[in-house]
Amino acid sequence: MDIEEKQSEHIDFFVKQASILSGPALSNVVVQATSHPSLFAFSEILAVPNVLQLEGTDSSIFLDLLRMFAHGTWSEYKRVACQLPQLVPDQILKLKQLTVLTLAETDKILPYDTLMQELDVSNVRELEDFLINDCMYVGIVRGKLDQLRRCFEVQFAAGRDLRPGQLGSMIQTLDNWLTTSDNLLVSMQEKIKWADTMGEMDKKHRKEVDERVEEAKKTLTLKANMDPRGHGEIFSELGGVMDYDQDRSRSKRRRHPIG
Repeated sequence: MDIEEKQSEHIDFFVKQASILSGPALSNVVVQATSHPSLFAFSEILAVPNVLQLEGTDSSIFLDLLRMFAHGTWSEYKRVACQLPQLVPDQILKLKQLTVLTLAETDKILPYDTLMQELDVSNVRELEDFLINDCMYVGIVRGKLDQLRRCFEVQFAAGRDLRPGQLGSMIQTLDNWLTTSDNLLVSMQEKIKWADTMGEMDKKHRKEVDERVEEAKKTLTLKANMDPRGHGEIFSELGGVMDYDQDRSRSKRRRHPIG
């Protein structure tokens, strides 16, 4: 079971909790959801009307915190940390995990230096332990640690919640991909049609050649059967002519003796 399937049950649980609570009571739901070790998607919780109603209230900071976990990174949180609730260790770990997913959205080769800066990690050993134990083992990413090149090669990364306005860009990308796929399909169909046509022409040509060969064989056989002399008699006549010419040559030599 992949990471998306694993967390679906957790999403349903927190959506139900957020639907029956309101006001300050939702703060505990937000903290629990953003601390859960198997939850990495928050858009469904953000869409709950009770949660959206936190906007403009004294508890709005928890709505902002939930948005940070849905779309933000660790470095983004640090820039506005004074305006948001202080994070517990599990939340810090979660936001750093989400930061790796965000970086992997645009680059499949993540330099160690970039990762250490974005995650506030001081050395390579700590970084590699985090990537192995807290990312790859959890199942949110798969990849290869390249110590020689000092980078992480991403082979798979779980998707994050779409940022506001990102849906339109994704739809445009999918439309472009669909257009390219349609054009490629038309080109392939034309090539297949051309190959089929050439194949039929080749078969027709071979058939015509075979028919001509057979017709030629029949014609030669028919001519040979219609000749009353046959091949043996023809060669015999040729031999007799040659003998006659040789006799005439010997007779001429005898008429002119050497003087």
